[in-house]
Amino acid sequence: MSTDPSLYTIPEPELLGRLASSAGGLSAEQAEKALREAGPNTVAAGARTSVVTDLLHRCRNPLVIQLLVMAGLFYWTGDRVSAGIVGAMVVLSVFLSFFQETRSSRAVEKLQKMVKTTVTVVRDNKEVDIQLEEVAPGDVVVLAAGSLIPADLRILSAKDFFVSQSALTGESMPVEKGADSNQPAGRVPFEFTNACFMGSNVLSGSARAMVLSTGANTFFGSLAEKMLSKRDPTSFDKGISSFTWLMIRFMVVMVLFVFLVLGLRDHNWLEAMLYGLSIAAGLTPEMLPMIMTVCLSKGALMMSRKKVIVKHLHAIQNFGAMDVLCTDKTGTLTQDHVVLERYVDVTNRTSEDVLRYAYMNSFYQTGLRNLLDRAILSHSDLDVERNCRKVDEIPFDFKRRRMSVVIDYEDRHVLICKGAVEEVISVCENYQVDDDINPLIQLIRDDLLDEYRTLSSQGYRVLAIAYREFDRSKPVFAVADESELILLGYIAFFDPPKDTSARAIAALGRSGVAVKILTGDNELVTRKVCGDVGMVITKMVTGPQLAGLDEAAFVKEVTESNVLARLTPDQKEKVIKSLRSQGHVVGFMGDGINDVLAMKAADVGISVDTAVDVAKESADIILLEKSLLVLEDGIIEGRKVFGNIIKYIKMGASSNYGNMFSMVGSVFLLPANFLAMLPTQLLVNNLLYDFSQVGIPLDNVDPEYLERPRRWNIKSIQKFMFYIGPISSIFDYATFFLMLYVFGCVAVGKPGTSEAASAHLQDLFHTAWFVESLVTQTLIVHVIRSLKIPFIQSWASKTMTLSTAIIITVGIWLPFSPFAKYIHLIPLPPVFFLWLILFAFLYCTLTHIVKSWFYRRFGTD
Repeated sequence: MSTDPSLYTIPEPELLGRLASSAGGLSAEQAEKALREAGPNTVAAGARTSVVTDLLHRCRNPLVIQLLVMAGLFYWTGDRVSAGIVGAMVVLSVFLSFFQETRSSRAVEKLQKMVKTTVTVVRDNKEVDIQLEEVAPGDVVVLAAGSLIPADLRILSAKDFFVSQSALTGESMPVEKGADSNQPAGRVPFEFTNACFMGSNVLSGSARAMVLSTGANTFFGSLAEKMLSKRDPTSFDKGISSFTWLMIRFMVVMVLFVFLVLGLRDHNWLEAMLYGLSIAAGLTPEMLPMIMTVCLSKGALMMSRKKVIVKHLHAIQNFGAMDVLCTDKTGTLTQDHVVLERYVDVTNRTSEDVLRYAYMNSFYQTGLRNLLDRAILSHSDLDVERNCRKVDEIPFDFKRRRMSVVIDYEDRHVLICKGAVEEVISVCENYQVDDDINPLIQLIRDDLLDEYRTLSSQGYRVLAIAYREFDRSKPVFAVADESELILLGYIAFFDPPKDTSARAIAALGRSGVAVKILTGDNELVTRKVCGDVGMVITKMVTGPQLAGLDEAAFVKEVTESNVLARLTPDQKEKVIKSLRSQGHVVGFMGDGINDVLAMKAADVGISVDTAVDVAKESADIILLEKSLLVLEDGIIEGRKVFGNIIKYIKMGASSNYGNMFSMVGSVFLLPANFLAMLPTQLLVNNLLYDFSQVGIPLDNVDPEYLERPRRWNIKSIQKFMFYIGPISSIFDYATFFLMLYVFGCVAVGKPGTSEAASAHLQDLFHTAWFVESLVTQTLIVHVIRSLKIPFIQSWASKTMTLSTAIIITVGIWLPFSPFAKYIHLIPLPPVFFLWLILFAFLYCTLTHIVKSWFYRRFGTD
């Protein structure tokens, strides 16, 4: 269900009656009732599924289906033990992933709720801020630049009100909205000029609007599931997909080959099929989805301890892979604590009139109040009229770079303009000192601009203040009325540099992240601030300079420059796209409405908890503290997450590739009706190995690995698999030779060997390879997980060490346990374990040597 289109065209009194509301908003009791009837203002697509639905969905996984088919076949053939083992694998694959992922996901959801989005509504004739989820039908919401549209709305009143509906319609151009209920017949709801929809945001102007529908009943709610499914896959998503299909191709070829060869050799097609399916289970990295989800969730929890909240888990990998960070200077290089230090007239004398007019401009504006406005309004002891009637407002936009309010003051309509010095002076004809008004001749203009540049070079942010009086008969004002103004003077602000900025930039540089400053401030202020924090400017370019360049020259300037000043929002977006086109993984950190386009264009959008709503909603990562040091800590955690996922993939890929060679070799090396391992044993071996991997998400990562950005590299993984995987086959074949010719298993089926003796020797062979295979592939995890020498230069985490130690112990104990008879294992002679120690030592040593050579030859990515 979505919003009833008729609500946009009926007269306002009828609308208020149907929603049981008023121009003064809902009462507290009415709001509570409306919220109870409509439910929380959240879209249904984000709702959590039931436990049963979740489990059933997991059972649709091809691997689980394969395991269930195998369990059925084992049960049908009378092998209850194998059926039980396969059932245990289903439990591991389904229930373990369910419990781990559910626990981690709920913890991440709690973290995400720390980032609050508020909405200003009118309740009981008073403006109050409430949580987005608490908005109810009938509420009157107050909207300004930077606001999210919290629900489906009908405009009641508006002034120069422009919204972006690109998230819903794909149209990038702003759309003007007003309160007119006379909408032409035949229009679709998105074309109604008095309608705003959840999922859009306010670009400029102000408005009051009635909430018609919330949550799942909005147009956005009805489209949410489809829209949420449209997330473009990241390089990491594509890499995981390509790796999975690589493993599937190997598995299919391997299983078909073994099935056909064994079937033709032994003429026991059922056993060949079960053996082939057992191999398929062993070759499939079924733990990958769980390892990935738990790694990402654990990473999000660890990052939260660094004051970094992850909104979208898929962004963690890009966060760690980021090699260029673009950020504004305010709050990152500076303290984000702006102080109003000077308010002077044209002759550079302190002027209370300048401060008074600036105060009234900030006090009466309904748009988004920035740091400069708050610094002005902190002068609350100022003798200024706060009860004037506001007549109109001309909102700020990034082209004019100024805004004006019109108030009824002393029987006149007074337009007060505040904005960038060049832009305000350009629309002034006179200046005022005390009570004298004089023409603003070119000489004085030049002197004022020189003073402005001097202050800017000292790090001050300067705004000009001007005014114009109109007759009270003029009711409506527009941009054209910002002309023939009288310049009063200017106000200068100072935002002190952060002491930690130089250290943070240096730390990011050591981590392989280049910092670029993208700011709307002028180049003089920017140069001074960069100098104060010790940031070396390799090259600076301004927005006007970039505007005249062709595409190739634009990319060249953006790549070479590390400080870009006087940028418009569109230019910031273009800078991000240009950097990405050069192969960089780009993060953008912003907190204002002018940063939203750039945040959406970046590989990872970063904002802060104090940002405007639309910036927080557009971000992938939210910082609870606006600091580059906090960001650097979060990047390191992101790399740890990526490193642990890559560990599992490299382990699984090389282990499976090696097993493939061993399985193929066993078919040709062993006599007819002699399998290297029984299907049941293969399954138990795989089950135990899977358990040994559960500690990977909590494993340590070498400091050297964290020193630079890491990207997904499927070619490197394939090469690693091709070089490391076959090493395990060498020792598998050595075990085959040992058991055949040292322990006498070659006598199986030979004349003079009884059936009982042959069965015993087969069980001995199976048990030996079961133990050797499990111990070596579990132990080798410690070699592959680090570039360093295992157990000497690099130790796994306690969880990882414990999980692998337990599995190795269980693998050695199992042939001597009461459970051995159920899977046809027998006790091994003590001398075998001497060989096992030798093989394990040689295997680890050879793998480390090849691994070290591999990373020297092909790099560590």
